[in-house]
Amino acid sequence: MVDKIMTTSQFNYRYSRQIILPQIGVLGQEKLQKAKILVVGCGGLASPILLYLAAAGIGTLGLVENDIIDESNLQRQILYDTLSVGLPKIDEAQKRLIALNPAIKIEKYPVRLSSENALQIIGNYDLVIDGSDNFPTRYLINDACVLLNKPFIYGAIYQFEGQIAVFNYKNGVTYRDLFPKPPLAEQAPNCAEAGVLGVLAGIIGTMQANEALKIVLEIGEPLAGKMLVLDSLTMMNRIIKIPKNPDTPKVVSLIDYEQFCGHSEMQQAVKVITLIDFIQWQKQGIDFQLIDVREPWEYEIKNLGGKLIPLGKFEQNLAQISREKPVVIHCQTGKRALIATQILMKNNFQNIYQLHV
Repeated sequence: MVDKIMTTSQFNYRYSRQIILPQIGVLGQEKLQKAKILVVGCGGLASPILLYLAAAGIGTLGLVENDIIDESNLQRQILYDTLSVGLPKIDEAQKRLIALNPAIKIEKYPVRLSSENALQIIGNYDLVIDGSDNFPTRYLINDACVLLNKPFIYGAIYQFEGQIAVFNYKNGVTYRDLFPKPPLAEQAPNCAEAGVLGVLAGIIGTMQANEALKIVLEIGEPLAGKMLVLDSLTMMNRIIKIPKNPDTPKVVSLIDYEQFCGHSEMQQAVKVITLIDFIQWQKQGIDFQLIDVREPWEYEIKNLGGKLIPLGKFEQNLAQISREKPVVIHCQTGKRALIATQILMKNNFQNIYQLHV
């Protein structure tokens, strides 16, 4: 419920630094007040998302979360503190957000988003922000948003690299255009398995909040049809264009996403090579082709001697990739290599390995 109703003068003063912006003004601030945004997950990405959206005056925030706070969360989940350990995230998040802005409304869904409840929950909101950390939930959000014609703001973090994109914006590209099929489970480690720089969650989450505000206010240029990839170690970023894939199956209903992400045809076909095996191949003189899908500046800093084909130019250069001998694809963290691998498999390459470094 709304804990406090502001007078016009209180409203104008509280949000004065936004209202003074000519792109926003009073009418824009009223748009924010009327907006309803759903955030799936209340963890590392969601912490800055929720804090900044609440501070900005988004009228209704929906929270989907059924987890409790663990001490290891506190390194990046800044919604909580040490005294919150062991308590439900959704309840503590609500307390913090209402304390920040008593005039907003918080709707709580202390459940795991599923095929059974997604349409009903998401249908109540203008857009959805992904604060999850797993592929089944991302595919579920995507498909539900496609069916309901809702924008979906995606964010992901891995060690020192972050990604952000806007899907299904004005019926544009979707998450399935970027990832037609889910990766192997071992290619998608979570924060507990792979580690993550805590501040990276703040950077990417804040960017997701920024995209949400642009969409609600209808200003600027949303990251639709493209993905921003950030390397927090160098603070270099790049924009990867995401083309509409004509082969992406039409979403007609929600499915079992756990099964989909665990037993897909691509998961069975993708071959992985470890760095130890890669070194053994070199020692044994095995004839293979190594493809580096990073950017030229990354290649110049350090490389393994492979052929450079940046991901953004990958599909135009498939003729340079062998169909006869083993082909090993690699990048810095594995994310771009996975996309490149999917492109090759879509084009019937059967000799592809992804290097895990």
